[in-house]
Amino acid sequence: MNHEALAQEMRGLREQVAGITDTAVAAADGMLIAADTAESIDREQLAALAAAGLGLARRTASVTGRGNFSRTVTYGSRGCAAFYAVGDTALVVVLGDEGLDVDRLHVATRTAVDRIQAILAVKSPEGV
Repeated sequence: MNHEALAQEMRGLREQVAGITDTAVAAADGMLIAADTAESIDREQLAALAAAGLGLARRTASVTGRGNFSRTVTYGSRGCAAFYAVGDTALVVVLGDEGLDVDRLHVATRTAVDRIQAILAVKSPEGV
């Protein structure tokens, strides 16, 4: 896996959308893959919680006949956390402040998720 390419995608999101404060990529099982977060955020816990939320959101979409889960946003008093499915194996987490334009984020994240999925699909050579 190309960690620099993942970091570049996360930086690219921050550059495209004002208000993004932190980003992470996690496996669907809750393991952290990559993160660009403040030191005050527990990255491992963020990945685990995001994966738990992903499971719940996927199940809700399925049980209610809404198709495949694609994204969800949780709003708090000081901003929001957006979660985007990356195929069946991973998710992207984007944290934003109160000024985050969520509609703009959704548009920018669509192509970033596709590129992240392609990065994750590339297998590293043995022994690397």
